[in-house]
Amino acid sequence: MNKTLRSLLLCASLGALPFAAAQAAEGQTLRLATEGAYPPFNYYTADGQLAGFDIEIGKALCARMQVECSLVAQDWDGIIPALLARKYDVIIASMFITEERRQKVAFSDPYQKSAMTFVVPKDSELEDFSPAAMAGKTIGAQGATTQADYLMAMFPDADVRLYPTQDAVNLDLVSGRLDAQVGDMIPMLDWTRKSTDGSCCRLAGAPISDPKYVGEGVGMALRKEDEQLRLALNQALASIIADGTYQAINDKFFSVNLLTLEQ
Repeated sequence: MNKTLRSLLLCASLGALPFAAAQAAEGQTLRLATEGAYPPFNYYTADGQLAGFDIEIGKALCARMQVECSLVAQDWDGIIPALLARKYDVIIASMFITEERRQKVAFSDPYQKSAMTFVVPKDSELEDFSPAAMAGKTIGAQGATTQADYLMAMFPDADVRLYPTQDAVNLDLVSGRLDAQVGDMIPMLDWTRKSTDGSCCRLAGAPISDPKYVGEGVGMALRKEDEQLRLALNQALASIIADGTYQAINDKFFSVNLLTLEQ
């Protein structure tokens, strides 16, 4: 554990804000990991910089805690193993808080509410998304996600196809190789309303809100032993929500309030 993180934990245990201004000046960093392939939450800009809602929330938390932070990009399917291997300190990548993940990592308080949704081509006649009605249909999702878990458990008679990134799922839906996909509601809403390729498609069916799959919301993941860091993140999160910083970031990316999923 680096010196800034140790100092951060000590300050947090004393309930202090700012957390580690003097130590941050030493140049040590708190390492934040994200995927970089999940717009508008985390993605690369044209000049190769990580950007998005998750990134700005992470930076706001670091500013509130008065620590220097660095950003690390990690493929989704290895994001928890790399955390446990101490390649970074916190995952901020729109990760659902689920019981299965709690077996491996600890989570901050939620910084988004969570729900999933079906997405279909605009001319699709699909209206019934029950397992029986979807038998024989081709349905896609990003692999190693709760969406993938949901499809594999609920649709044993469908042709479920899993992809390395959300962009790859979207591409196959646009190309007509999928009858439907299941994705996180907010990115899918953004993709269908704001992107050129997503204009092909629409959200369908009722929101999928079963806590077995969408958990308790979206949180930041960290190692279980870093309890004081978790408390420090929670304190900083509450602070940026209370003073409007969170809402200002939210409104840069979404017309929906991510804490409530209300417009």
